[in-house]
Amino acid sequence: MAVAEADSLKAFPREATADRRSPEVRPASAGLNDRTQVVAAIAANHAADVDSDARFPEEAITAARMQGLLGIMVPRDLGGEGASLSAVADVCYNLAGSCSSTAMIYAMHQIKVACLVRHGRNNPWHEHLLRRLCAKQLLLASSTTEGRGGGNVRSSEAPIERNGSQVTLERRATVISYGAKADAIVTTARRSADAAATDQILVVFLKEDYSLEPLLEWDTLGMRGTCSAGFTLRACGDSGQILPDPYEKIHTQTMAPVAHLTWASVWAGIAAGAVERAQFFIRHSARHANGQTPPGAAHFTRASASLATLRGLLASSVRRYEDASHDEQALAALDFQTMINLTKVEASELAVSTVMSAFRACGLSGYRNDGEFAIGRYLRDVLSSPIMINNDRILANIASASLMSAIPRSLRD
Repeated sequence: MAVAEADSLKAFPREATADRRSPEVRPASAGLNDRTQVVAAIAANHAADVDSDARFPEEAITAARMQGLLGIMVPRDLGGEGASLSAVADVCYNLAGSCSSTAMIYAMHQIKVACLVRHGRNNPWHEHLLRRLCAKQLLLASSTTEGRGGGNVRSSEAPIERNGSQVTLERRATVISYGAKADAIVTTARRSADAAATDQILVVFLKEDYSLEPLLEWDTLGMRGTCSAGFTLRACGDSGQILPDPYEKIHTQTMAPVAHLTWASVWAGIAAGAVERAQFFIRHSARHANGQTPPGAAHFTRASASLATLRGLLASSVRRYEDASHDEQALAALDFQTMINLTKVEASELAVSTVMSAFRACGLSGYRNDGEFAIGRYLRDVLSSPIMINNDRILANIASASLMSAIPRSLRD
């Protein structure tokens, strides 16, 4: 082991706050789906309060910890379950029908876990963190949005400063979702003060490594429980906490694809929740009209068809990512990157249109906030989807690449 690695491991066990807060995790005696349903039921019971009070979904995330859901993607030899991305996407989908904020927090956490698993493997500090994450069910937050760059995650203003083996960072992060509740923050930064804005690294700071000074509040139309406030992040840690791979590689192989696919699974789950509520409304209306089909039935049909299209799109994209996950050239290929980015765009647009159709199926009953068929929360939450890494930015970025791509001559191409 290199000296720097040994020193970073000695520095690691500053256990402190995060572990004292974390509950003891029960053995995963039940299957993943059953455990997810337990969490989803608790999330549903508190979803209205989480939304109205714009508060962190404490009850649901505590339940996710108790059910051992936070470490499922970690390999078995590091204490996890070795779950596939498709399994994680299913958890996101199921949680989102109950509470969008809970599902989005879970998705964001798993994006960071995926980066650590793929790019921190065989690195002692990060493997130690993954073992600790599984044992204590630590919650990881992300900081990739900053200052003037806004949502351009491939550009960083704040640099890492080095002093021997120690690294420091001060970053004006306009968004750190659930940052005040996380046990660690995974953040991008410029490699050094004289590096280009696109020469980035990804580094993990434990809760005891950093302070957060409030910068921007979080008072939004939807996704209120993600508590995505802005902070000035001041952090100090060991150089071993930096992932070995450059962020450019991490972004291409893991960060962007896993983000797009897990977020899209959340949006699909929100859409499914709205469609289910519309189905209940149509059935209820038909029963009280002697079986006569209510006027909104056509909109329900459109919502169901749109949801099926969305689910098919996601299943296909997740399968393509999993098939290519061990082939770095395939992951970096232009057609694959274009597909992943367009999956995000199409999934977000489909999710919004699906919820709108469900909303119209319910009519005034869906418009009301005080009834059992209310669709308002689903609609407000899903409207975040086109602006989370703005669709316009994505389409502009891939426009040139699309012009260079051949138009398929067959349905099988």
